[in-house]
Amino acid sequence: MTRSIDHDAQHRFSGHGGRADQPDRRSSPLMIQMSTGVGVGPTPLAAFDAALRQIAVGDFNLIRLSSVIPSGSRIRHVERVEKEARWGDRLYCVYAEQHSTTPGQGAAAGVGWVLKDDDSGSGLFVEHHGSTEQEVSTQIRSTLGDMTAGRGGGFDAPQMSIATAVCEQQPVCVISLAAYSAGWWGVQ
Repeated sequence: MTRSIDHDAQHRFSGHGGRADQPDRRSSPLMIQMSTGVGVGPTPLAAFDAALRQIAVGDFNLIRLSSVIPSGSRIRHVERVEKEARWGDRLYCVYAEQHSTTPGQGAAAGVGWVLKDDDSGSGLFVEHHGSTEQEVSTQIRSTLGDMTAGRGGGFDAPQMSIATAVCEQQPVCVISLAAYSAGWWGVQ
């Protein structure tokens, strides 16, 4: 198993990145936690569950988000996601997963991101998967390059978190996950 993480990517932001006439409604920044995991199991789904459990999100219902990082966010790398939850809570997240079921075959999954260069905490996430770290890294850089160019530029250099593994005997699953927030299903 290989984990490729930029540990210098803890970000702190003071601005909210919105329009000047719109106050920031957050009393504290959104802490987005980045984590990677590898799981092995008798089936690809069991391997996926093992990867989720390795990063402490196996008891959540994952709600997949698209690519926008809200203003005022902070991104922090963690070994295990540290979100308070009850069994079955929602977890809003961006993630990439990849499975391998053939012995000797690699699996790689990564989440990449860019932040606006205005210290607002706003940015973009992308997720890719493939057979190698190089393949995933290339896809992430290409996608982020196009997404930022389409928005007129103004972003910092890409960062990424990639998990890799090779199937030995049983199916393997790698996951890279950005956890936004968790919540209960009750009426709010």
